Amino acid sequence: MRKRILRAVIACFICLACAFPLTSQSRFPEGSTRGNTELGHNVTGVDFPNISLTATAPRTGAQVAFSVQLLVLLTLLTLAPSIFILATCFLRFSIVLDFIKRALSLQQVPPTAVLNGIALFMTLFCMWPTFRTVYDDAFKPLSGNQITLQEAYSKAEAPIRLFMAKQMNGDTSSLKTFMKLYNKMIVQNDQSGVDNRPKDLSDIPTFVLVPAYILHELTVAFKIGVLLYIPFIVIDMVVASILMSMGMMMLPPVQISMPFKLMLFVLVDGWNLLTQQLFLSVIK
Repeated sequence: MRKRILRAVIACFICLACAFPLTSQSRFPEGSTRGNTELGHNVTGVDFPNISLTATAPRTGAQVAFSVQLLVLLTLLTLAPSIFILATCFLRFSIVLDFIKRALSLQQVPPTAVLNGIALFMTLFCMWPTFRTVYDDAFKPLSGNQITLQEAYSKAEAPIRLFMAKQMNGDTSSLKTFMKLYNKMIVQNDQSGVDNRPKDLSDIPTFVLVPAYILHELTVAFKIGVLLYIPFIVIDMVVASILMSMGMMMLPPVQISMPFKLMLFVLVDGWNLLTQQLFLSVIK
């Protein structure tokens, strides 16, 4: 049986070889055309710009100063997200929104990226007049070669310093703490005997004002967070007492109280009240 099958297969191969002889003169598949990959005369290539980077040693003081300015500018661009977070009201908004998420016993909803996005646009809404002043007084004249980079930095720094000072107008405890440390540094490092301690806000350096503002924002955000936690803690205590009185000690109280928290938060229009009070706490 195997021999018959083998003979039939060999006979089929022989018939195919006789029917379609493969020679160097034949074309396969039949009717194929010769391809052409040459471009026409009307087709032009794409011109890419020739980019070259060269580094040379500075020969004059102006070139050295320009290199230092460029290095400082790149450093500021790298630290720009941190400066935006710490020197604006974004810190307060993000912490308070995270507090309300934890007070509602929510784990994944809303996501942290969504809360940060809400805090970002709320910050832009509150800081828009300040940013507009920085653009009109610093960036626009600098782009028009009307002022130098040092003058642009001073004019861009002034509105932000004013904003931070206004936020700390009612509570200056953190500013006083840093001012005491800064005055001690001045007294220890100054041997001339002249009193160089700052007299008013304009004399306070930015590196003293910024950490004081950060501590003030953290304090305000935590105070708001404590006030937000109080009604939801009451709900947790009531639900836990009811479950213990019913003998359901194995049932987690947080799982039962979370729907009641959400109902209370929605019925009082919590998001609208929260954002409105946050705006009023910044825009005085």
